[in-house]
Amino acid sequence: MKRRNLKEVAKKFQKKLKKIKVAVFDVDGILTPGYVFWDGQEIGWNRHFNVYDGYGMNLLREAGLKVAIITGGNSDGVRRRFTENLKVDYLMMGNEDKREGYNKVKAQAGVKDEEIMYIGDELFDIPLLKKVGFSATVPNAPMEVIAAVDYVTERGSGEGCGREVIDLIRYAQNLKPHILEF
Repeated sequence: MKRRNLKEVAKKFQKKLKKIKVAVFDVDGILTPGYVFWDGQEIGWNRHFNVYDGYGMNLLREAGLKVAIITGGNSDGVRRRFTENLKVDYLMMGNEDKREGYNKVKAQAGVKDEEIMYIGDELFDIPLLKKVGFSATVPNAPMEVIAAVDYVTERGSGEGCGREVIDLIRYAQNLKPHILEF
């Protein structure tokens, strides 16, 4: 399967992507394939994550951008993934009405709407998708969500779709990872 040339796609959205200072991600259906499983009493309901998304978040943070998670879910596994492992800048959990979490992130980061990217896949994500500077979703999202975004990823839920959008930001802003030489 021939993949999109993300450097070329980034050029199409360059004006919007260059302004991004905060990247915000939904969890279920974006950073996961949307499945939950019981992980025992200590953890509770948990999810499978894609490592490409996590590494991409680290690349953004390394370049000075902020990373936020806003999710309607509330589980210990999700909390641990994003606070202990990835150390994201902002984690807002447990409210499907994501406007409150969004406003907190925006105020704490000191940014404007046009400086925020959001990727979400559900009907309750639409208010944020319409408000931010750059919005994205996955191909399997409901039609109303697809109609509300700037970009529909090639990769699906839990398959690195977050990283795909991260790479668009990287290419538009010419962000390069700090790789140690041999």
